[in-house]
Amino acid sequence: MSYTNRISQALHEEHAATVALMERLEQFIARHRRRAPPATADSAVAELLRDVSLSVEAQVQRHFAFEEERLFPYLGSIGDEPIGAHLTDEHTVIRPIGVRVGRLARAAMESGFDAASWEEFCRSGQELCERMFTHVQKEEAALLPLLEDVMDAETESQLVAEYLESA
Repeated sequence: MSYTNRISQALHEEHAATVALMERLEQFIARHRRRAPPATADSAVAELLRDVSLSVEAQVQRHFAFEEERLFPYLGSIGDEPIGAHLTDEHTVIRPIGVRVGRLARAAMESGFDAASWEEFCRSGQELCERMFTHVQKEEAALLPLLEDVMDAETESQLVAEYLESA
């Protein structure tokens, strides 16, 4: 999908990258879950752990914060408060899971997995994937089209500059 609103387009592109990463994570967990923890020295495992440690925390910190601090108040000011409240509630649940998965990925990169850390990574990673898939679908179906419809050009210009600077 392509948006004329640059905020919607930037968020859409980040959503696509997040979904791709969550698919990789979900497939990785499914392939290895019932086995001994994978060797983190394996280049494919190391690459996934690096991507998860960097991207997930950026998504749940920067992306969520921008929506909560800038987009949802804007929508509230024009009478569309419920969507922001609902998505903020989801952010509140997803954020600590994402931070935990990022922390577990970094620890595994440094020290590898033991049985307990592998089990926690699998459990938390699967929960993150499930919640993130659902959350992204909601934002794609409701938030981005709403922004496309209601945001004026001046607000869009200001917000897109702020968002891109925060990257």
